Amino acid sequence: MLKRCLFFIILGLPFVVSAQQKDSLSFKNGIDKPSILTTHHFGIFSSRINQNFKISASPNCTFSLNYASGNNFQPFVETYIPKDPVVQEEQSHLSWYQRNFQFIDQETTPADYINIVIDAVIKEFRFQVSLPINKQNELNISLRSYLITKGNDPFSFFTSDETIEWFHSNIAGGEDLYGRKYFGLNEVNFKYADRNGKILELNNKDFFISGIELNHFFYPSFLINKNNNLFFNFGTHLGINTSKFNSSLDLGFSANAVKRLTLKNKNEFNFAFGASVLRKNVINFKDVVDLGNNQFLASIETEIEFTKYTKNKNYHSLGINYGIQSRYNKLKEVNYYNFIDNIEEIHAGWQHGISTLYKALSFWTFIYTYAQPKFKVSLYFKEDFRINNAPDFQTGFGLTVPILK
Repeated sequence: MLKRCLFFIILGLPFVVSAQQKDSLSFKNGIDKPSILTTHHFGIFSSRINQNFKISASPNCTFSLNYASGNNFQPFVETYIPKDPVVQEEQSHLSWYQRNFQFIDQETTPADYINIVIDAVIKEFRFQVSLPINKQNELNISLRSYLITKGNDPFSFFTSDETIEWFHSNIAGGEDLYGRKYFGLNEVNFKYADRNGKILELNNKDFFISGIELNHFFYPSFLINKNNNLFFNFGTHLGINTSKFNSSLDLGFSANAVKRLTLKNKNEFNFAFGASVLRKNVINFKDVVDLGNNQFLASIETEIEFTKYTKNKNYHSLGINYGIQSRYNKLKEVNYYNFIDNIEEIHAGWQHGISTLYKALSFWTFIYTYAQPKFKVSLYFKEDFRINNAPDFQTGFGLTVPILK
């Protein structure tokens, strides 16, 4: 089966659907979830793990296209992180907005220096092929790429600056607390200087291939509890990052559990929980930008999904997903980092470009899926209720078609 799938992929026929595939996608395989990873301005340069809430290996090869659009905004902020333990102790007794560290030079007042400004609507294009090896093993190969845009209509209607600020001004959130209007709507300003002096900068219409990911999933039959409809899978993950800013290799592991509840009318609920850990930059192929000094990214996801079947055995499903990811920078630096005040220009939130790198990121995602034998399509929107703007609001869709049965 694996050889046949690879043969068709090499021939460039990913959208061929044979007559034998009549029931290939009408089979409900756990929870339907496209790639819902965020367009985080650090995350797009590294591998991250998308939890797998399927209950078994796919019965056939599939090709998936995932698209995402996320509005990322962080006002310009500069930060000094003192290196002297005595100074660190002094600063730790002050609230972050009262700290008084004054940098003179590296000999007198040794410190790391960071600055960042992020303003862009980031588009993700992810292509994935799923290859069943046998009933218990599956290999996924994905290619991720990104486009940096201003977010002008009509291609970013829901994620543009205008839409988000209209929502904040007229419905919820308050009037422009973070300076979007001050700096101008629908602009691109994407620049980060790390603590080693390396610069990451992107401009409008920049497009780049960020990496290739290999994901192997194992569905152990001995852990299936058929009486309680409880299923487990484990994943091993290898990511090869290819951008000029982070040419490196990542390794990760994930574990997932799915509980299925079938109703009397044959509709069903599915409940899932997953956890993962990723070791970033196990190998650096070049001198890379420091995208956070926390070497590990841990994440958890939980989801509840309701599925309603049609008379033709197609189905509609609605899912609510909650995910949280660990911080990019080491937590101990929160005790003594110093921000250069920008409050005269931005009345609130001016520190978030750096402060959110020391916080766990959490998101709620709402997913709708429709599936029939020849395709499966999912639509979603993702909201950041902690207001970390990384991204503020994200929408996307996923399309899956069978290649060969």
